[in-house]
Amino acid sequence: MEGFKNFIMRGNLIELAVAFIIGGAFATVVKDFTAIVMDLIGKLGGTPNFSSFVPGGIHVGAFLTSLIAFLILAFVVYFGVVKPYEFAKEKLTKKEEEETPATSEELLTEIRDLLAQQKNI
Repeated sequence: MEGFKNFIMRGNLIELAVAFIIGGAFATVVKDFTAIVMDLIGKLGGTPNFSSFVPGGIHVGAFLTSLIAFLILAFVVYFGVVKPYEFAKEKLTKKEEEETPATSEELLTEIRDLLAQQKNI
């Protein structure tokens, strides 16, 4: 069980999962933005053949819908996955730091620094 916990808390796995989720949602935003640009080019060039006919000739509604969906998804992923993961990782890191005793070199360095401070005072 400890190995599985270390695998999950490694960091790269969560970051990769978040990247795939956000990337998938952002692909819709890019697709609809491209549709808007293509509609505008079609209107300027006189070739309305760039996308299917939409009242007014511009797919603004689909773009806004996908943009809002992306922002909602990003909010949920951040507060539902990233923040709890960071909290758990920080808690685990603090626990590991408390459990790790200082090495003899660290203790000797600390004693040396304290002695040096006392001589300077």
